[in-house]
Amino acid sequence: MRSRYSAYVFGLESYLLNTWHPDTRPQQLALSGDDAIKWLGLSIKRHEVVNDDNAIVEFVARYKYANKLGEKAEKLHETSRFKRINDRWYYVDGDY
Repeated sequence: MRSRYSAYVFGLESYLLNTWHPDTRPQQLALSGDDAIKWLGLSIKRHEVVNDDNAIVEFVARYKYANKLGEKAEKLHETSRFKRINDRWYYVDGDY
């Protein structure tokens, strides 16, 4: 989870797509432009191993839209599902 957050911070689209489960992975991400986001911090609230190949991570990430940096920060509170395939963890999806 932390590595994916860091990839969002640095705009590493390739890493994000490579760590996204193939069944739910988008073709591309919009990490720049008018809706670009400046990430301000990550707090992991909970981590739960469901079984050997499934886990969940609850987190809160703070952010601002790049074109609205003078405004108040927003929060993304998500519970994400991860699945292990061939000893690699992949982001599946999340509930907000």
